[in-house]
Formats: sequence, C-alpha cells, structure tokens
Amino acid sequence: QVQLVESGGGSVQSGGSLRLSCAASGFTYSCYSMAWFRQAPGQEREGVAFINHNGVLNYGDSTKGRFTISLDNAENTLYLQMNSLKPGDTAMYYCAAAATTVDDRRRCTILDYRYWGQGTQVTVSS
Repeated sequence: QVQLVESGGGSVQSGGSLRLSCAASGFTYSCYSMAWFRQAPGQEREGVAFINHNGVLNYGDSTKGRFTISLDNAENTLYLQMNSLKPGDTAMYYCAAAATTVDDRRRCTILDYRYWGQGTQVTVSS
C-alpha cells in the first residue's frame, strides 16, 4: 500500500520560493509515476508536475520553467521546488502516486493516480 505525507507548505511573498516534500513508501522504483497536483478554492484540480520511473518529467503550462519535480530514491522522498511564485500559485498542493502493474516480462503499466497525500497549503501574497 502506497502512503504519502506532504510537508513544506507555507506563506511567501510573490517572487519567493518554497520546496514541498512528500515522504513516500510502498511503491516500486522500477515502475512508478508520481506527481504534484494543486487545487484552489472553487477551481478544478490541476496537474503541476509529473515524474515517471523512466525519467520522463512533465509540467503544467502554468508552472513550466518555474517548478522542478524530483525524486530522491535514497530518502524515498518526492520534491517540488517552486521558484518565482505568483499569487495565482496559491492552492492546496497534493502529492500523488499512480497505481501500477508489472507483468511477467517486467513491462510496466501506469494506471490512474490512486494514492494521495493529505495536502499542504501554499499561499503567495502580492
């Protein structure tokens, strides 16, 4: 069972930086997809950054060039470095992990994002 615990949120002024952490356990390093999502009040949940076991990184259009996702395998921790923060980045940020399957030929299949942390609040003031 995958378990995720976020930390590192807080309040910062526009232009500042924060680093979010997500302590992860129970996933397979040879087959995973992990991500950060965010949701502001009254808005739909938005994908912020994604990382897969094959090293592929993807970012949402609004965060590309400012946010960086990384995974420290030794510490079992997913990070989101957020720079040049804007008031529009204010939201609850969630760490997520996809369910995966590995067949007898070791082929990895990424399913839906099924595992979620409790969220950490990020507030950016102008």
